[in-house]
Amino acid sequence: MGQVVATAERVVRAPAERVFPALADYTETRRRVLPEQFSDYRVEAGGQGAGTRVAWRFAATSKRVRDQVVEVAQPDATTLVERDTRSSMVTTWTVHPADAGLTTVRVRTTWTGAGGIGGFFERTFAPKGLRRVYEDLLGRLERELSAG
Repeated sequence: MGQVVATAERVVRAPAERVFPALADYTETRRRVLPEQFSDYRVEAGGQGAGTRVAWRFAATSKRVRDQVVEVAQPDATTLVERDTRSSMVTTWTVHPADAGLTTVRVRTTWTGAGGIGGFFERTFAPKGLRRVYEDLLGRLERELSAG
């Protein structure tokens, strides 16, 4: 067993003071920007940043579907941390101003992978697949912010 890490990063054409609140809005914005791999989305508590508890079904592939219940923390003004209460998965979102009106958004997910040959394939392929999902989500977030 070893740690599996998936990351994605995008420069979003919107100021950080709009990007972070949009990411932290689990009630409206997050629901709208989630790609099709996420289903059965529901907010169980809170809805804005720290203290939020949200659940969804995540389909990495048609055969790899996981029900997740995520608790959100906000350790500082630029970071959201989502911890899946049912696994070792932790996703950290960071938002930093780039140039005027631009923001760098970085997402990093870690979890304890399987051992053996299954773990090898998980460490090899899962990060690439999750990166594609996050790139899609970040593109949707940028479109959402430019429309608003």
